[in-house]
Amino acid sequence: MAIPEIAVTQAIGPEGAPVVLLGPSLGTAGAVLWEDVVPLLAQRFRVATWDLPGHGASAPATGPFTVDDLADALAAHARAFDEPVSIAGVSLGGAVTQSLAIRHPQLLRAAAAICTSANFAAGADAWHERAAKVRQQGTSVLIGSSAERWFAPGSIAARPDITGRLLHTLADADHESYATCCEALATFDVTARLGSVALPFLVMYGSDDQATPPAKSEEIASAIPGATLVGIEDAAHLAPAEKPAEVAAKLAAFFERSTR
Repeated sequence: MAIPEIAVTQAIGPEGAPVVLLGPSLGTAGAVLWEDVVPLLAQRFRVATWDLPGHGASAPATGPFTVDDLADALAAHARAFDEPVSIAGVSLGGAVTQSLAIRHPQLLRAAAAICTSANFAAGADAWHERAAKVRQQGTSVLIGSSAERWFAPGSIAARPDITGRLLHTLADADHESYATCCEALATFDVTARLGSVALPFLVMYGSDDQATPPAKSEEIASAIPGATLVGIEDAAHLAPAEKPAEVAAKLAAFFERSTR
């Protein structure tokens, strides 16, 4: 398998500040998902977002890939900063975060996995079914079910602009790339490898997340020595878009502790 191409935005923030890379959930564009978090973090860090193949600014996938392949692609961008970086990712982006912490720890100061799981392979059949459905009908067929999974009750009414644009990024995602991401999740299981992580690690969950319930975050935190577990109330699967101030505050405090 060839390493997939991913796009990374230009980092914004004070010159010389520590670098933070923020990753997306499946079906979203990183810049939209993290839109209201970036300016808050950029007061103290240099912040960039990245996109999955066929999502946002990234080119479509040209073949199959694994989550480890995505981690290797992100590692190449992290290496270009010539200093250890901090990373945070949501859902599939959180899976990439875990893989990067395992495979390329020398590139990292700290890592945060948000609304994710150490083992998506347990639902492999469902992921393959979703991939087949998207290949046949496109990603628009997922908008209704994704709105229910992604957002806690009241989030769409409270934040109609960003929640609406996130659903549009799902509709705009390259269908084959989305399906390939599903297949990557169908093989992802780092449960047995998390004990090797030896860097500051934050695990964050949304209290109302049904896609990756809080118990999934608890499993990650319990497997990583010294990991910190925090929750975001009244948030579901896309906590950075639903509760940006709370997510930014917890990330900023964690990354600041990790860079002293």
